[in-house]
Amino acid sequence: MSRLPILLACMSLSAVPLAAQAPVTASFKGAGGEVTLKAAPKGVLVRIEATGLTPGWHAAHFHEKADCSDAAFKLSGGHVHGAATSVHGLLNASATDTGDLPNLYAGADGQAKAEFFTTALTMATLQDADGSALVIHAKADDFSTQPIGGAGDRVACALIH
Repeated sequence: MSRLPILLACMSLSAVPLAAQAPVTASFKGAGGEVTLKAAPKGVLVRIEATGLTPGWHAAHFHEKADCSDAAFKLSGGHVHGAATSVHGLLNASATDTGDLPNLYAGADGQAKAEFFTTALTMATLQDADGSALVIHAKADDFSTQPIGGAGDRVACALIH
């Protein structure tokens, strides 16, 4: 008799979710395309495929609420934070914004494709009670200016539940 069924039955359920968890995909409002998130053992793999952006560099941040219902995407709130008092910027030694991501580049055709990995967040954090949003901004993030790195207006928003 094989021991495989017994071994599977004895496995902790906490060991199963990452391997079994399907990626989360969300469409952008304000631009075309989508973001796909995949849980990893020590973070989240983020793939962005966006269209309809102005050519050039754009900031991408995780925002605290899954609400892209207003035209300016302000209802998505501020960045996801790791601390009550937040400091923005991947290049800032005091940074606590866990929602910060590298910039992405849109070509002359308005298409941007990028893949990032963040160890600052988990899928559980992004999919908490009020969800979150991945927001693309009009300009690049300088990674130090407060509060959002000079990234400008929010031009695309994807709901993460």
